[in-house]
Amino acid sequence: MTTAQSDELLIGLVSISDRASQGIYKDEGIPALEDWFKKALAAPGWRTVTRLIPDEQPVIEAALKELVDEKGCHLVLTTGGTGPAPRDVTPEATLAVADKVMPGFGEQMRQVSLKFVPTAILSRQVAVIRKSALIINLPGQPKAIRETLEGLKDESGKTIVNGIFAAVPYCIDLIGGPYIETNEAVVKTFRPKSAIRPKKN
Repeated sequence: MTTAQSDELLIGLVSISDRASQGIYKDEGIPALEDWFKKALAAPGWRTVTRLIPDEQPVIEAALKELVDEKGCHLVLTTGGTGPAPRDVTPEATLAVADKVMPGFGEQMRQVSLKFVPTAILSRQVAVIRKSALIINLPGQPKAIRETLEGLKDESGKTIVNGIFAAVPYCIDLIGGPYIETNEAVVKTFRPKSAIRPKKN
């Protein structure tokens, strides 16, 4: 097993789509996530490992296990395959590799998305912990990915509804991962005062 350096955040990005994985159309999920992290993470000590795979439960399970168990990812984000269609099996694959289920993430993602579309109730996104990694299912569309991660802000930039990423750094702290700092203009991390470290000069 290889692991990332203790102070480097290793992020696995998995785009799940039959057509994109076959080259029928260009994947948008992974580029959208990489662009978002460039804006959202304050420190340069992170990198991504990416996978583009079809909607096949054994393939999804194998990719998640590889990213956590072999690559040593601290955080794994999937996009696509979370609806009610017969080929949408991302939540089933995610739950199959879980040590713990983190239902609050799915609940909050649907709350955020419901502010935009009533069909958000059809989403079945889940989040789990496997070993020392957090795995989260995200929507497939770039706009929905950003809204889910960041939440909702008013015209002055004040947060109205928290996105899920506000809680991710502290979750990573609790499961033994590196300390993550964010650009507060994009998303403000929440930690109890006792868990906040002084900023590095």
